[in-house]
Amino acid sequence: MNVTAPTRLDSRPVAGARSSARSVAPRVTSRKTAVHVAAVAAPERPITDYQRPDANGRYGQFGGKYVPETLIPALEQLEKDYYEAVADPAFKAEMESILKDYVGRETPLYYAERLSANYKTADGGHAEIYLKREDLNHTGAHKINNSLGQALLCKRLNKQRIIAETGAGQHGVATATICARLGLKCIVYMGAKDMERQALNVFRMRLCGAEVRPVHSGTATLKDATSEAIRDWVTNVETTHYILGSAAGPHPYPMMVREFQSVIGRETKVQAQEKWGGLPDIVMACVGGGSNAIGIFNEFINDTSVRLIGVEAGGEGVNTTKHAATLTMGTPGVLHGSYSYLLQDDDGQIIDPHSISAGLDYPGIGPEHSFLKDVKRAEYYAVTDAEALEGFQLLSKLEGIIPALETSHAIAYLEKLIPTLKAGTRVVINCSGRGDKDVNNAMKYINV
Repeated sequence: MNVTAPTRLDSRPVAGARSSARSVAPRVTSRKTAVHVAAVAAPERPITDYQRPDANGRYGQFGGKYVPETLIPALEQLEKDYYEAVADPAFKAEMESILKDYVGRETPLYYAERLSANYKTADGGHAEIYLKREDLNHTGAHKINNSLGQALLCKRLNKQRIIAETGAGQHGVATATICARLGLKCIVYMGAKDMERQALNVFRMRLCGAEVRPVHSGTATLKDATSEAIRDWVTNVETTHYILGSAAGPHPYPMMVREFQSVIGRETKVQAQEKWGGLPDIVMACVGGGSNAIGIFNEFINDTSVRLIGVEAGGEGVNTTKHAATLTMGTPGVLHGSYSYLLQDDDGQIIDPHSISAGLDYPGIGPEHSFLKDVKRAEYYAVTDAEALEGFQLLSKLEGIIPALETSHAIAYLEKLIPTLKAGTRVVINCSGRGDKDVNNAMKYINV
């Protein structure tokens, strides 16, 4: 099938946008902000039968490249350079060395004893809850895994200018930190609203030498920061590398981000074998754009005995318009260069997302998560702002670990999940970030 209308790189029209000839999509209809596409029923077949992605950069029907003509050669070259880099023992050795000595990997798989004892299973016992402690990484989150990989790739390509987008600020901090380490110029786009609620991270980025550019358009959050970063890249593609922080955007970004983040799942599988001699029963993570979730899911996707659960931002409730539950309530379309689930109305207009967590406040999702939802390999549920704040307090009080508000969504879902399980079920949660950045925001809602 052929694409029958101009695609959109973001929520504003971009002249010359097209899908790569190697990324033919289902038929679309022209809309003002997003390309609205009717969902296609997923075939019933084993997960191992699928390439993720296939030769066209697609995960089932999702993914692809919907970008201006000027970016197609850059994306094709980036894919070629990526494959050459990861096949080079010197590149791998440098990355592993920095991950170990600078980032602080591997991170622990921690048994949360008091959190486990807090919940009763269906048969009156207790589940065993483990936290993959990505919050202990340098800069306080999982984001540095991907920022390091892409920055080393940029250095290999002799590009000295890095741009990035950020919502909660963790990707921006990670990118600014790595650019300082490698001597690269760093520019971070951040929504003005997010800059206010994540002022600490703005200061950290600037302290590391990055230029932080506020974005006032739209909702002044992550969606708009991403749009501005892509516009910059379109203009400066010859000299600039865009370090996209989420497992979203045009191919090869979802694949690259997944692979750089998959160190999380690889470590988790080895650690589970060491601790109890088997696999987890459930692996769970919060989901915004999807990088931390796909990072821990990827190693277990073919292990079909392991349930994969993603927890989205339910905001003020999915029965309202104030949420960011893209997989729970969205429909397929094109945004920021990729075909995936979106929050959009019947006319294809993007619905402004809402979450108390800046890192989950995004109206799209990575294409591989969309694929995992449609083939029923992963489950996705929504947790409200109020529930996330409860999770934020609970982990702090029971384990002395202050989680990011993003992570708090996954913690909060335990209240609904554990009563459905049997005693002894092993649940691993990706503790994707620490909550220092969120304390000032949380203080507005919590009395302690």
